[in-house]
Amino acid sequence: MKVIDVYEQYFAAECTYSGVPRHAAVIKLTATSDAGTITYEVGVSFFPHNDPEDFGISYDAYGSEVLFSDRGRRSAKRDEQYLQEVQKTADRIAGQLNGTIFWDRPLIEARRG
Repeated sequence: MKVIDVYEQYFAAECTYSGVPRHAAVIKLTATSDAGTITYEVGVSFFPHNDPEDFGISYDAYGSEVLFSDRGRRSAKRDEQYLQEVQKTADRIAGQLNGTIFWDRPLIEARRG
């Protein structure tokens, strides 16, 4: 199984989960390839981020959604297609966790793989 983070970026956010305030979120688009099948999945994880150096991810405030899973392989065209869905999907996941992502306040530059 090959797992690749197609996209990853950290943003300011707000969420309280398990009684703990979270002030940031990491957003990922992951491609998993296994035995001729490709899966694209968006993941959102809210974490405390209590100071500018605090990037300790807590995975209890986490949600994900599979965008595509079928026979095939990863391609630049597919990466771009599903990158277009990241923000809308991440907002839906954040809503399920009673959180908000502040897309206009990135904490780091986007990483692409």
